Amino acid sequence: MANPRSSDFGWKGGLDYGSNTKSKGEGTTERSEKLVLLVAAVVTGVLENGNLLISGSQEVRVNHEIRILNVAGIVRPYDVDAKNMISYEKIAEARISYGGRGRLTEVQQPPWGQQVMDIVSPI
Repeated sequence: MANPRSSDFGWKGGLDYGSNTKSKGEGTTERSEKLVLLVAAVVTGVLENGNLLISGSQEVRVNHEIRILNVAGIVRPYDVDAKNMISYEKIAEARISYGGRGRLTEVQQPPWGQQVMDIVSPI
């Protein structure tokens, strides 16, 4: 008869725990774009030295996608040509972004759940 004050509750054995999960996937996505655009920008301010703060945006629909080009920065008045145009490489502190939204963009983005898992468990 077992001693009732004993720490042995009549259970003997071990507890095994394990997991074996594997996943494998392959895929490719290729995308190539070339757009030649003229973007209208407006002067949003004038600095003390006479330089101009500019900002502009343009949306273009391409293959059921909305492509958006934004530009902002500082330009010198004498860099603006006779047609009131300036090349992007003459924009100081240029902030140029190009992106969009649509079906192809959605397909190229991982689902939200996968993005969260990549942040929580990047390995």
